[in-house]
Amino acid sequence: METNTKKIAVVTGATGFVGSHLVDLLLKENYTVRCITRPSSNLRWLKDKNVEIYSPNISNISDLESIFSDANLIYHVAGVVKSKKPEGYFKGNVEVTKNLLDAAVKYAKNLNRFIYVSSQAACGPSTKDHPKTEEDPLTPITNYGKSKKAAEELVHTYFDKLPITICRPPAVYGQRDTEILIFFKTFNSGLFTTIGMNDKTVSLVNVKDLVKGIYLASITPQANHQTYFIASEKFYTWSEIGNVTSKVLNKKALHIKVPHFIVYTLAFFAELFSMFSQNAATLNIEKAKDIVQEYWTCDTSKAVRELGYRQEISLEEGIKDTIEWYKQMNWL
Repeated sequence: METNTKKIAVVTGATGFVGSHLVDLLLKENYTVRCITRPSSNLRWLKDKNVEIYSPNISNISDLESIFSDANLIYHVAGVVKSKKPEGYFKGNVEVTKNLLDAAVKYAKNLNRFIYVSSQAACGPSTKDHPKTEEDPLTPITNYGKSKKAAEELVHTYFDKLPITICRPPAVYGQRDTEILIFFKTFNSGLFTTIGMNDKTVSLVNVKDLVKGIYLASITPQANHQTYFIASEKFYTWSEIGNVTSKVLNKKALHIKVPHFIVYTLAFFAELFSMFSQNAATLNIEKAKDIVQEYWTCDTSKAVRELGYRQEISLEEGIKDTIEWYKQMNWL
């Protein structure tokens, strides 16, 4: 008797930076990929790919029935990272997650795993001697982080109903990213700006390593009902990042250290001016709180031990790959 071996994965945020790379990986793994997008989403990273595109009203969970009914994996990657008001983060990151979880409980009868992609922002910055681990209490410092914490806490309440895993990335970079592009553009123009008088230390992850880690978390049986940091195994200072960027671009840049009070001043005015715009400011008081922290590091040893995850892309390889792609796209 012939059996149906079709593998079906659903991805929210599939048009975005991380989501589109996850779609690429799932296609390589021979999944039928269903992409949940907003009607206004730019589909450029999905163009000419063999995917199914849906724009349901997530507030009405019955809209998700046909998408979820035979799905094996659901990846909830979408989220709100910029909002003028705190409630915008909670609506986009908690309410939407609840609707997806409720739909999965009701309709996803073949589900092997629901992956919730959170953020290190949910547990807050680290200290010099203690990178964040999965066992640490969640102490977010921004409304975005608080909304991701609330979403994680919500996810835990569904552990008795669904097979779920939480993945927490730190700062992510790589091809298709528009956020770190400004750093490379500024460096390419001859300026290297860092925040504060002392060097900051961070965990980073190249998007290709991140989506491999997320995928491993979705197919590893013992990952059910677990949380994992998916990040670089090495920590980096911004001085190191600057040195590598200089080497890759073959260009020296004037290093300017921006005092914290100037960061907050710029953030205040950016937020003020955004009141007259439809869009939230990229640099706001919330973002300023994040970037002035001395340590944003996390420990990947649990993911290495339980998922077989490894950082495969070094900082130099990742920056070289990203810059080459920016140049091919005429972004740099």
